[in-house]
Amino acid sequence: MQHFETEEAILFPILPAENSKVKKAVADHRRLKSLFENSDDIRKSLSVLEEALEAHIRFEERDLFNEIQQVATAAQLADVENHHHAPFSDDWADEFWKDKK
Repeated sequence: MQHFETEEAILFPILPAENSKVKKAVADHRRLKSLFENSDDIRKSLSVLEEALEAHIRFEERDLFNEIQQVATAAQLADVENHHHAPFSDDWADEFWKDKK
């Protein structure tokens, strides 16, 4: 998932790799990716995914990002800002968009 990869490459390295909040966020990303890819029981996965994603977003916004902002340099924050506003690219080749007729 590109969003997770960008966070892990640009944002998380601002803190030490052994930081407990960074470790939790990376573990959350692995779990969420697994839930997104699970096709065995879609209804159950969607329910769990909804709860896990909401908890993850709240954790990042309330805890992790605040800690990152406290230690980040101006250059690091500018780099994060530049990636945050990167142009969006539609992936029309994704299976989701294919006609199911």
